[in-house]
Amino acid sequence: MSRPSPYWLALSLSFYLSIFCGQAIQAQTTYPQRPVRVLNPSSPGGGADVIGRIIQQELTKSLGQTFIVENRPGAANIIATEIASKATPDGYTLLLGTTGTFVTNPLLYEKLSYSNKQFEAISLVADAPFILSVHPSLPINNLAELIAYAKENPNKLSVASFGNGSSSHLAGELFQMLTGTKLIHVPYKGSAPGMADLLAGNISMTFDSGLSSIPNIQAKKIRPIAVASTTRLANLPDVPTFGEAGLNNFYVGSWYGFFAPAGTPPEIMKKLNQQIVQASKLPEVTQRINNLGAIVVANSAEDFTKQIARETETWSVVVKKLGIKLD
Repeated sequence: MSRPSPYWLALSLSFYLSIFCGQAIQAQTTYPQRPVRVLNPSSPGGGADVIGRIIQQELTKSLGQTFIVENRPGAANIIATEIASKATPDGYTLLLGTTGTFVTNPLLYEKLSYSNKQFEAISLVADAPFILSVHPSLPINNLAELIAYAKENPNKLSVASFGNGSSSHLAGELFQMLTGTKLIHVPYKGSAPGMADLLAGNISMTFDSGLSSIPNIQAKKIRPIAVASTTRLANLPDVPTFGEAGLNNFYVGSWYGFFAPAGTPPEIMKKLNQQIVQASKLPEVTQRINNLGAIVVANSAEDFTKQIARETETWSVVVKKLGIKLD
């Protein structure tokens, strides 16, 4: 049996490449052809929810199809993430991930129902440093008073978190470790219910993003103590950083970014990245996000992936030192 000539091999290869490239171009050009589902692990009104909906609205405008936000809060982001991990990798199911989803959960849970390898990063939208706030009924006006009060009254002050193993949970644990205080941890299903209990006086304090905290701070419903960032927030100029207040190296918060199931066509991933970055950098969008105490990033998938790796390495040291493990 004779072998095909090099000419016919080259012709065949060219034919299949033309089909593949044509399909790739068509996928990027025609996507999306139907509504896109965006799974959101936070409660309505929480930081991830607000950020997600801001970008979702812009994607709906620019891509001509509805991007539908579906809130699935609870279990430290695991519920929404597990659903997304099992979705068909066709670009029609996305996940709004957070620090807890891809950094802290893999460090804290020995058995997760999802793996980071089941996802590909699209773009980091924004960083949101935590603000430590207390209920106004407490006789506390600054960080020194809070630490002193907590030491004099161990296990009296309660601190809300977004859930066991969440970034806000780790923030509270790290705070206790650095200050020698003992607090009662109260986990919630996301930011919004914890903030509601703080407003009602059922919780003493919380580490939460500006997205949830700033409106209530400005309305004087809660009292800010310090911001966990290197510089003060522009819309909270009178609130010191933890470093200024006397607690160095306390930089904690959350980020919000988009992911797709692994195996999503690279042409679709590229288009989504371009559209999300473009939407995030619109002046009105940037202003809305900045006003909520977050900082727009809008980076490449590669840079986002590298950031996740760096933060995982940093927090792994903290988790090991604290000895926290969740089932």
